[in-house]
Amino acid sequence: MSNSTAGTSSKPRAASSQPSETSSKRKRGVFQKELQHMMYGFGDDPNPLPESVALMEDIVIEYVTELVHKAQDIGSQRGKLSVEDFLYLIRKDFPKLNRCTELLSMNEELKQARKVFESDEEKLRKVFEVDESVEG
Repeated sequence: MSNSTAGTSSKPRAASSQPSETSSKRKRGVFQKELQHMMYGFGDDPNPLPESVALMEDIVIEYVTELVHKAQDIGSQRGKLSVEDFLYLIRKDFPKLNRCTELLSMNEELKQARKVFESDEEKLRKVFEVDESVEG
């Protein structure tokens, strides 16, 4: 048995010192501010090195791209991509799964609150229109 196949994994990885193939095709620095804030929140310097932020951005973009491609593969079996495809992919990572379900439920609550607010606003508008027409 040769040593060249003993330690290799089934999926290719880009070297961390070289920009990945996808990073050369996209605009750099899109998530720079957000990543700086996140890095600071996790204990980094308030103004991290630009190289560190660029590396983090490459890692995040690669991870998200890979996740989306896997979700597309799963969704293509049914003919459409859905949130459940992503939840299925992270099902074994409990912190991520819990955070995603929490954010999805908060999103639903916000949608409901907006709907109630908009309907209440519409009712108030109608009441004021009726009052103005009665007074005039």
